[in-house]
Amino acid sequence: MTRYILKRIGLIFFTAFIILSLTFILMKSLPSDLPAGTVDARIAFYENQVRLGYYFRVDSAQIHLAEVIIIRGTERYMYAEYPVMAQYLRWIGNIVREWDWGTSTRISLNESAIEIIAKRIPYTIRLNLIALFIAVPLGFVFGIWAALKKNKATDHIISTFVMLFISIPSFVVISYLMAFFAYGLGWLPSQWPADNNPTNVKVLGYIIPVAALCFGTIAGFARYTRAELTEVMSSEFLLLARTKGLTRRQTVIRHAMRNSMVPIVPMIIGQFIGILSGSVVLESLYGIPGIGNLFVTALTQKDYNVIMVDMAIFTLIGLFAALLVDLSYGIVDPRIRMGARK
Repeated sequence: MTRYILKRIGLIFFTAFIILSLTFILMKSLPSDLPAGTVDARIAFYENQVRLGYYFRVDSAQIHLAEVIIIRGTERYMYAEYPVMAQYLRWIGNIVREWDWGTSTRISLNESAIEIIAKRIPYTIRLNLIALFIAVPLGFVFGIWAALKKNKATDHIISTFVMLFISIPSFVVISYLMAFFAYGLGWLPSQWPADNNPTNVKVLGYIIPVAALCFGTIAGFARYTRAELTEVMSSEFLLLARTKGLTRRQTVIRHAMRNSMVPIVPMIIGQFIGILSGSVVLESLYGIPGIGNLFVTALTQKDYNVIMVDMAIFTLIGLFAALLVDLSYGIVDPRIRMGARK
């Protein structure tokens, strides 16, 4: 098992390396905008790019090579970009030697991309964890309830709402919640409250985005729980348990629930990735200062260094989640052993 985990972790970092390498090369091949800021800030940015090995200074004899010209008083600063592959090799070297992922060019000129991400990631993680902790128990409850009331009115009502909320995207849900509860009734904030607001206002600010993230997740868990539980309850071994004298309640709790959890529990980890992906759009709509909103802003403004760090986080979270899903099968069902020899 240990060897399997180490092998998978190595494969995770190799896969992330390939993804980020291709992303860097493709983005650097695109035309880039000049950094936004004062003349001194732009000069400082390009001097830092020279230090990192992405640009080189151009003198008056090589003015035909200049790609960027900045004039400050009587001085003229000229820079040219190294070829993409040369920048790629230096980018890897800077990360390995100094853990330097570059600085922002548009969002916050000359600020480290790592520091920008570090300020925003707590908002995203907190929002997604709250949504997950609310959605998972409710999804299980509705799924179990529908399975125990199979083909009855309760089952039909739950199944109808499940299909409805699975079909509606989360950004549509949050739009209606904002229109009704924020702009219509005025009960909740229409945008994410600033950090200097009172605690009660900040708590209210979580209701709309968490609810928008929860509806689809609750529906997904309810559907899978109902499907797995109804399948197990109709199995032969459960019928045998009933013939041996166990009550319906005992067979459901002791046998049906335990066996149906094998494929469902790993979904919790996978669902976290789904919520994390969905929160990218929600953060932009609700003005949440998380890494999802930052990713959209960085794409719009072509802040490539910030995009790279954001991509690295989303990629690693997704790959490690896949590993945790595989390992969770062995925890739920001890008969499953990942990486065992035949």
